[in-house]
Amino acid sequence: MNLLIIEDDINLNEGLFYAFENDGFNVFKAYTKQEGLNIFNSKNIDFIILDCNLPDGDGFDVCQIIREKSDIPIIMLTARDSEIDEVKGLEIGLDDYITKPFSLSVLKARVKVAIRKKSNNKVIYSNGIKLDQKLLKVYKNKECLELSSVEYKLLSYLIENKGQILLKEQILHHIWDSEENYVDDNIVSVNIRRLRVKVEDDPSNPKYIKTAYGMGYLWNEVE
Repeated sequence: MNLLIIEDDINLNEGLFYAFENDGFNVFKAYTKQEGLNIFNSKNIDFIILDCNLPDGDGFDVCQIIREKSDIPIIMLTARDSEIDEVKGLEIGLDDYITKPFSLSVLKARVKVAIRKKSNNKVIYSNGIKLDQKLLKVYKNKECLELSSVEYKLLSYLIENKGQILLKEQILHHIWDSEENYVDDNIVSVNIRRLRVKVEDDPSNPKYIKTAYGMGYLWNEVE
């Protein structure tokens, strides 16, 4: 799991980096608002620990920007013990709010709780597509798309493995039948074409569902 820490206190940032790295997280560090947003936009971040006060802005702004694109868990750290700030944070989409100084064990426990909650209500955002895996619905620019069950499974499989080439054989095995010899592999191409019509701005020149010629397909994240 990719964890992003946005914290301008160098010692605290380093301490959290090593603590969570030892727990098996792949950790990215940022010390400013812009640096944090750059990492978020360029990496597949799964969780954010965010300081409230940053040299070039505040954590509330960062949270609002991220919430326009993603529903990943965000925990805010702050030295301000203010009920107003806590309420504001929760209203704009924070998952939790922790006042400094804090116990590392408590922070780790809250991270685990936030991950567990999100895994039970998983929403994935990519390229303006919102994939709600609890409600089994897909939205493009807030408009609900009418997908067949196969198209939904195919889109979900592609997005969950974004940037990774999925072989036709893998797709057949995952979406249709474990004995893919009984299924014509042209069914993959047919459903890819149908899916492109629904999710691409220009299906004849796809930007999101890319073909890896002679191999399979991948979901290309461009936003």
